Amino acid sequence: MYRVQLGLVCLLVATLVLFSSLLPSSLADGGANHQVRNLHLGVSGGNVDDHSKAFCCSGTLGSLITDGTTKYILSNNHVLARSDQAVVGDDISQPGLIDSNCGVATLVADFSGASPLGSNVDAAVAQLRSGQMDSTGFIEDVGVPASSIQNASVGLSVAKSGRTTGFTTGTVSSINTSVSVQYQKGCNSGKKFTVSYTNQVIINSSTFSAGGDSGSLIVTNNTAHNPVALLFAGSSTTTIGNPIGEVLTKLGTALGRTFSFGSGGGGARVTQGNSSGGQQPFIPGIDSLMPQLPQQAIDRASAVLENHRANIMFQPAVMGVGVGESVRASGEAAIIVYVNRDSGNRPILPDSIEGIPVVQYLTDQFVAR
Repeated sequence: MYRVQLGLVCLLVATLVLFSSLLPSSLADGGANHQVRNLHLGVSGGNVDDHSKAFCCSGTLGSLITDGTTKYILSNNHVLARSDQAVVGDDISQPGLIDSNCGVATLVADFSGASPLGSNVDAAVAQLRSGQMDSTGFIEDVGVPASSIQNASVGLSVAKSGRTTGFTTGTVSSINTSVSVQYQKGCNSGKKFTVSYTNQVIINSSTFSAGGDSGSLIVTNNTAHNPVALLFAGSSTTTIGNPIGEVLTKLGTALGRTFSFGSGGGGARVTQGNSSGGQQPFIPGIDSLMPQLPQQAIDRASAVLENHRANIMFQPAVMGVGVGESVRASGEAAIIVYVNRDSGNRPILPDSIEGIPVVQYLTDQFVAR
């Protein structure tokens, strides 16, 4: 969640404009077109009540989904529902408060409901107001995502479009990942609390996302744009996403309907395995992709991890553990342990567990973005 102090709004806006002009061309517009009025998705937005006495907060209006008759904007619980505090009918604006001097901009949707925090997803929807956003679901710098979703795999090439960093690409670094994520009840105010998640998708990158990109739809980096995950948290060197299939299922349970991408109902078809489909990545200049791990290696590492997951997560400074690629040999699966580098403690871990290599990844605190 991106936040700004009210007294510094003008200075911050000027700084953001200058900074965006200095970003490399590989990041498309670097977020500039995502922070103004824009009919596309993947742009700034949020609940108009998401502010405190000194700060206002916003995130990203990620994509459109449907229950077969009605279209909804998909984003995070902490973006649209203010971490379980919103009421049905709350106004959703685009751009968000931080990009309109902490004032209310164009109202584009009405908050409809969320899967509660603690349900293993951070997800919410708001019913689209007619004519206020592109009804095709076009995502800025990406296009219209496919109706069929893609299961994440280690090495999968992905992309996202979000409020702060604009269009970025990366590769999935770990799957089946347990994480502990820090939240704050109010907009940069109130008590901090931690929510635990399992089976999450992690991208190790310092440029893939930043605060304010929460709610972005992570898609395959090819011409299909299959939905993969819903971005909701990270650190300075990681991005964390909820698997999109579970997002749709949990939202459906919470709201009593069936959600899908595209115009039809009946849920989303799942695409397995490599997402390339014989196609080149749809972003020019990407000519080398991380190889995806063999499924047999993933299955073996996952089975070992399940026997030791609880003990690893109990270790000091451990914020997450999942399955990724070994640094020892290409194509070899490993147990990836995410360690808080700012903690005064370090976990005591073996180099391998039941023959599966253990890799420690140092980063800062996982926080909701």
